[in-house]
Amino acid sequence: MRIIGIDPGLQRTGWGVLDARGNRLSFVAEGTVTSNAKTPLAERLVELYDGLKTVIETWGPDEAAVEETFVNKNPTSTLKLGQARAIALLVPARLGLGVGEYPPNLVKKTVVGAGHAAKEQVQMMVKTLLPGSGHAGADAADALAVAICHAHHRETNARILAGVAR
Repeated sequence: MRIIGIDPGLQRTGWGVLDARGNRLSFVAEGTVTSNAKTPLAERLVELYDGLKTVIETWGPDEAAVEETFVNKNPTSTLKLGQARAIALLVPARLGLGVGEYPPNLVKKTVVGAGHAAKEQVQMMVKTLLPGSGHAGADAADALAVAICHAHHRETNARILAGVAR
């Protein structure tokens, strides 16, 4: 099972791809998709859409996982982040992938063991769990953490969704 994790952001959207075989996880690729802060919002969203589409087409994941948005103190920033998150959900869904969504505290708890872990702790654990990763920065590490979380929780989510569909 190949999984892409996505950490949405309007300026930088992190992505990370891993392969999951049973309990064994292996690093495949990581990076960021960026948008130009000087262009209008609509164009920035197109940049994110096109970038994520290229990443997914290049690496061929079977499923996607996206981090849920936390509420910011600044409502304008929260709204813009929500729009970037919508792109992160839309692209894999349009390409036929199942998409899991995970709150930041669950991602941190899954990867580090503590729901309020620092960003640096998450990065260190991602490097430990996925040797070869860690060269594309914090946003990519966060995306890989989301993918790790999905690898560990995807079966539970599938059972929940199956129950909702009935």
